[in-house]
Amino acid sequence: MEPLVVRLRNRGWRLTAQRRVIVETMTGDHVHLAADEVFERARAVLPEVSLATVYNTLNELVDMGELLEITHVDGRRRFDPNTAHRHQHLVCVDCGRMLDVVGDEPGLPDEQRHGFELLDVEVTFRARCPDCIGAVRA
Repeated sequence: MEPLVVRLRNRGWRLTAQRRVIVETMTGDHVHLAADEVFERARAVLPEVSLATVYNTLNELVDMGELLEITHVDGRRRFDPNTAHRHQHLVCVDCGRMLDVVGDEPGLPDEQRHGFELLDVEVTFRARCPDCIGAVRA
């Protein structure tokens, strides 16, 4: 999968210094950041970036289909740059760590759709990560 900054450059999206630093915080595997986390990381690199710019940029990227907006088990909005592959999420119920997982998408039989047109499926596996399992057993 191409990094988000490359995808945006290929689309001709204007990458200002503020947008670039925001986009660069969304780079990597298993990235699922809330807006305030993006803001903190972006500000560490570019102190003049504003929270409003972070929100506006994230929302624009969601509207463009370049970020997925997901709801974490803690109820907070998170942003996921992995838009190239359909995937589910594995979340630790103790520390909140979230990972992308690829597997068979769950189906909904026609007789269970009740006439609805299925648009999307979001699956979250709730679990306990190895670090938290160790902490519980200690």
